[in-house]
Amino acid sequence: MVMAGTRRKAGQLRPHVEGYQAWLACQGYTTGTIRNMLKDLGQVGSWLSAEGLTAEHLNEERIGMFLSARRAAGRRRIPGPRAMVPLLSYLREAGIVAQPTPVMSPLGALLSSYRSWLIRERGLAPGTVLRYEKAARRFLEESSTGGVFDTSVLTGADVNAFLLRECARVSAGSAKGRVAELRSILRFLYLEQITPLQLGAAVPPVGGWRLATLPPPAMASADVQLLLDGCDRSTVVGVRDFAMMMLVARLGLRSIEVARLQLGDVDWRAGEILVRGKGRRHDRLPLPAEVGEALVAYLLSGRNPADAVHVFLTCRAPCRPVRADLVGDVVERACKRAGLPRVGPHRLRHALAGEMLRKGAGLIAISQVLRHQDLATTALYAKVDLRTLREVAQPWPGVRR
Repeated sequence: MVMAGTRRKAGQLRPHVEGYQAWLACQGYTTGTIRNMLKDLGQVGSWLSAEGLTAEHLNEERIGMFLSARRAAGRRRIPGPRAMVPLLSYLREAGIVAQPTPVMSPLGALLSSYRSWLIRERGLAPGTVLRYEKAARRFLEESSTGGVFDTSVLTGADVNAFLLRECARVSAGSAKGRVAELRSILRFLYLEQITPLQLGAAVPPVGGWRLATLPPPAMASADVQLLLDGCDRSTVVGVRDFAMMMLVARLGLRSIEVARLQLGDVDWRAGEILVRGKGRRHDRLPLPAEVGEALVAYLLSGRNPADAVHVFLTCRAPCRPVRADLVGDVVERACKRAGLPRVGPHRLRHALAGEMLRKGAGLIAISQVLRHQDLATTALYAKVDLRTLREVAQPWPGVRR
């Protein structure tokens, strides 16, 4: 129910009180928070009336003027700029306030063209496009003067210097990714005739041999269970986190695959789950009973909004699908609760492979569960089974076993 005081004092925003309240409820805000945000709406509406402005005149600049006026008047409760973002978002979605006109710098325009090229010409997935764009932004910013990309002074030495700075802080595998990202932006600049030379040829390959090192030791199954048991399933957050970790620990899902999971991907009758994997690959996996029970418990725990397409949503308003990095945060918090060294979700995936290997599963079976495209990737896990390797290893010449 809308507060009567808000209706009377909302000034220019009076017609939008009920719509804003309904919108906030759909976003998952609590009743108390909605009450405070309606008060903010009323104060903004009254200020607009006093200034002779209408709702259509509202934007970030005038919100700043409103907050300054509140401070000058010595008001005790002054919301911050972030607290006013939902109000502007609602008014823009409702078509009352015009969308802001983006002011794009020359560098921003170049990155926008590069993003379109990656999607149109290369057909890359959104996550890969974002990664390539971030690397391109860093490179172009370092090669720009005053926001303008200067091609006249760019040389192969500049390209290599940037690559060395990037590779100094990452692993060999990530460094190979940096090479691919840098070659991509240089290829684009050449094809668009922005640079006269194909400087991608000046980017050296990164030395690193596949399977040359041992992977980190796999977590013990008891430690994985300790992480799962640490989730407080008396709260919505705990139930959600437990369901996420079950998908990672029992099915080997990647963080992005957990974030992408949709309600329609779970076939309850067939006991299967559709996994939206890397490279737009879709795979079906059997849904173990304990994982299904964890999902059901979360879906019945008061998840809001109930009509959302994705399974996992943020628990704080505004409610939206979780990002992949939240899965990592969930696992790290679980490690802290359990008093274990901090690990990422991928270590739980490794632990699943190691446990399958110890129980006698073959590499082909493990590859199918982890959905590796190349069996050589799965062979990595054979290297951690040192006990079995000792049994099959040939003795060093002249040494008795």
